[in-house]
Amino acid sequence: MPTHKAVHVAAAGAPLTLADVETNSPPRDHVRIAVAACGVCGTDREFHAGHFPGLQWPLTLGHELAGTVAEVGDGVEDFAVGDRVAVGWFGGNCNRCVPCRRGYFMQCERMQVPSWHYPGGYAESVVAPATALAAIPDGLSFVEAAPMGCAGVTTFNGLRRTRAKAGDLVAVLGIGGLGHLGIQFARAMGFETVAIARGAAREADVKELGAHHYIDSTAADVAAELRRLGGAAVVLATAASSQAMAATVAGLRAEGELVTVGVTPENLPVSPLDLINSGLSVIGHPSGTARDVEETMHFALLTGVRPIVEERPLAQAAEAFEAMDTGKAHYRMVLTV
Repeated sequence: MPTHKAVHVAAAGAPLTLADVETNSPPRDHVRIAVAACGVCGTDREFHAGHFPGLQWPLTLGHELAGTVAEVGDGVEDFAVGDRVAVGWFGGNCNRCVPCRRGYFMQCERMQVPSWHYPGGYAESVVAPATALAAIPDGLSFVEAAPMGCAGVTTFNGLRRTRAKAGDLVAVLGIGGLGHLGIQFARAMGFETVAIARGAAREADVKELGAHHYIDSTAADVAAELRRLGGAAVVLATAASSQAMAATVAGLRAEGELVTVGVTPENLPVSPLDLINSGLSVIGHPSGTARDVEETMHFALLTGVRPIVEERPLAQAAEAFEAMDTGKAHYRMVLTV
């Protein structure tokens, strides 16, 4: 039986170790992908800590993978060996449950997520459902495409589904793996773009990414600064802090939207009175389907939006994970195979 290298986590909180794993052929409606790159996402730490139900140990992390179709299972019609594909948080859906039949694929009752429901992309090879595959356009490298499957589609899709129009004031809270893409997408969509982060040192970086304004949340009242700029039509909250999210609400204009994409279990301290008086909306946004990922990559190619990454070989997965986990990563770590 042929084997491939994969990174294993033996139990919750255990070290990341490189292991030899049997390389299986894909079953019906699946493909096997030769992985070329995989992003290291902040949510990986939650999987590593065992915070998701039903995890199967040993666990292979990674839900931002890109590579080449190496084998095709029976029933797969739209992809062939040699195709360049990406798989993100959306790792396949059933097309049979009521949410799927209503077109709510992100709420599929049997939706699969790489590393949660099948081994993820910290590996040389991954078997995934064909419904999860997003075709990578020519002009995007595997390293550029990998983060688009989660960080990219989450921010792009989160912004384009709001009511904001070109010229409106849109703020991005948190300037990390998601936020640095959110700033670029907001600018490319024609929004007057505000970046919100901690510390004066971030201003030069966010201006280079395309932000028109910067608010240092350690030195200013965020809501007051947003109101001074005219009030935000949208705040895209990528920072995993309920307190930081809540601090932006009073800076929304009438009928403004707080779009939450930063994952945190903390309750959001928002007053219903504030929501009612100004007609505000608080929206939870999941990432996006395989087609959404394709549209994200296409828009990125058209506009020049790219993830800023630090690359590490698969054998250094533990070091890349630690850099992400401790906040030492510069925007996005990507493992390369």
